[in-house]
Amino acid sequence: MSGPTGHLACVINEYAGSGGDAFPYMFRQAGLGPLVGKRTWGGLVGMNRKTPLVDGGMVTVPTIGFMSTDGEWDVEGYGVAPDIEVENMPDEVVSGKDPQLEKAIEYLMNKIAEDPPKKLWKKPADPDKS
Repeated sequence: MSGPTGHLACVINEYAGSGGDAFPYMFRQAGLGPLVGKRTWGGLVGMNRKTPLVDGGMVTVPTIGFMSTDGEWDVEGYGVAPDIEVENMPDEVVSGKDPQLEKAIEYLMNKIAEDPPKKLWKKPADPDKS
């Protein structure tokens, strides 16, 4: 097996944008597990063209947005909200703790205790290639 067979969680925070917005959105859409942490910052509009200026600078115009599976503009300017909200308090982070990661681990350990990952199959006998 080359993929996860157990429970999953995704840790997010308010500093995540672009792929840090898109990944948890898609993680949730796929039903892979809860999002743990703080709402992402919502920066998903991008550009694919730079117009050069005579002084060597560039002008960019947003030309790419994020659309939900319902056909609506989504995430930009709002972000992706967690299922389990956890604040990383500065004093805890400075002392070496990571409350968001710790909460995700606590959630996963509880899920494993309730519903241990199952082996999907036993390895078959080696093929006879003689």
